[in-house]
Amino acid sequence: MLGVIGGMGPGATADFFSKLLAATPAVCDEDHIPLVVISDPRVPSRTEALFHGGASPLPALLAIRDKLVAAGATLLAMPCNTAHAWFDGLAGDSPVPFVSIVDASCAALASIAPAGSRVGLVATRATLAAKIYDAQLDRLGYLPVLPTEQELAAAILPSIAAVKAGRSEAAGRMLAPAVQAMLDRGAAAVILACTETPMALDAIASPLRERCVDSTAALAVACSEQWQRRESG
Repeated sequence: MLGVIGGMGPGATADFFSKLLAATPAVCDEDHIPLVVISDPRVPSRTEALFHGGASPLPALLAIRDKLVAAGATLLAMPCNTAHAWFDGLAGDSPVPFVSIVDASCAALASIAPAGSRVGLVATRATLAAKIYDAQLDRLGYLPVLPTEQELAAAILPSIAAVKAGRSEAAGRMLAPAVQAMLDRGAAAVILACTETPMALDAIASPLRERCVDSTAALAVACSEQWQRRESG
């Protein structure tokens, strides 16, 4: 089974499940990936931990990971970008493979942005501060384009909050100008490096989606491909 550490946020977890179904080559129920999900929104705030000395989410994430493995998970995923600040602590001693949303998203760039391109990052303040994407982008030859403080404070963060509050269309209208601004500053593509942000643009059917890597969908594709390889091998 694929084990999913979810709840960060719950809507993004449901969106991951939908995109996993779409990413799986199935013609009947039995062809789909067996799945066990723990969607626990009580995981301590990643932002509070990174910025304000709040409780680390790692113990809670480890506990969820171990419950998933005990339930039969043989592959793990976590559809939350900011929580990947603790990915090494989760994956390092994991008894089963753990698919990284960062690796999946950066790999998906190749189809829309050649190496050497400038790439925008739409993400939480915590994801940006923790430089979760920086090393992998550098390794693949991409140059990051970061949001301005105005874009972050007035558009990106409010749009993420709006999705969490069930106002995805309003979120999309807030977010689209910030994505366009990064493209206007020379980004060949933009990674939607917060799992709420693809939901925002989808809610308004934004044509900007063609220039964006959906981190949720990228993780779903990576999980499906790895599962198919394991099953066939």
